Amino acid sequence: MQLQVKGKNLETDDPIRGYAEEKFRRLARHLADPTKVELELSLEKNPSIADNHIAEATIWTKGPTLRARESSSDWRASIDELVDKLERQVKRYREKRRNHHPHANSALAEGAPVVPGESEPRIVKMKQFPVKPMMPEEAVLQLELIGHDFFVFRNSEVGEVGVVYRRRDGNYGLIEPQP
Repeated sequence: MQLQVKGKNLETDDPIRGYAEEKFRRLARHLADPTKVELELSLEKNPSIADNHIAEATIWTKGPTLRARESSSDWRASIDELVDKLERQVKRYREKRRNHHPHANSALAEGAPVVPGESEPRIVKMKQFPVKPMMPEEAVLQLELIGHDFFVFRNSEVGEVGVVYRRRDGNYGLIEPQP
């Protein structure tokens, strides 16, 4: 597993880097083939925020991409909570995959940028990602794993790009283009 530890507006020292490597090794046992793990540590400078040590991780694997964020009053606790959350995500993914679709692929999707007009906000971030074919149920599973409000995927049933999204009532919606 390739672990990259980054500090946002701070220097990451060797003891915290070693601690993170130890904790993420524990997580690697649950994953089939983790290719890259990115851990970003940041310190919130607002004195009114008690849990100001923030740890965010993204794990790119052959299957799903996992993402989590935790904060507490110290780095070690933030990393511990983060790894625990990621372990729960991996277990949930493996269980659902075992019960639903054992041979399907999945991919990570970020939100699509808004096209600006003259008086609209401008695009400040743009991401590209592979859109792999999968069933809508798998897209919902991926949506749950990454914790976003929507997920873009190629529907393997119809061959078109689709979007699943989380509704306010807790259910999910599916948007498909008309032929």
